[in-house]
Amino acid sequence: MSPHPEKAPIEVVAAAIVDDLAEPSALLAARRTEPPELAGGWEFPGGKVDPGEDLATALHREIREELGVTIAVADRIDGPLDDGRWPLGTAYAMSVFVATVTDGVPAPIEDHDELRWLRLDDLYAVRWLPADLPIIDAFAARFRA
Repeated sequence: MSPHPEKAPIEVVAAAIVDDLAEPSALLAARRTEPPELAGGWEFPGGKVDPGEDLATALHREIREELGVTIAVADRIDGPLDDGRWPLGTAYAMSVFVATVTDGVPAPIEDHDELRWLRLDDLYAVRWLPADLPIIDAFAARFRA
């Protein structure tokens, strides 16, 4: 047994917000303002799961706080980890869910300074954070014709 047992990664949730769940034609990207090493990079909006929260509750809370909207959540974009999550470095693991806005207009309220709707044939028009690039690849493979 290792003298330093591995810590479980911090749980993070994010939304791949599309314009239409049945036939998406655009994906919402959010540009980070912090921390400094991530500022200016584009990502899926979302954040850490609080103690006692389930993934759905955390996702709805994070999107309300960051973008000021209510969403409907569809299925998950499965990642390479055993439990379907995506690694964010070594300290975090993220579950990403496809979603659409049901109430409100997305605005960069917290942690972001710009939002951009990207057409499915132009998903790489922004500088995605390195950890989000494999998720964009999986999203593109799933939704682009």
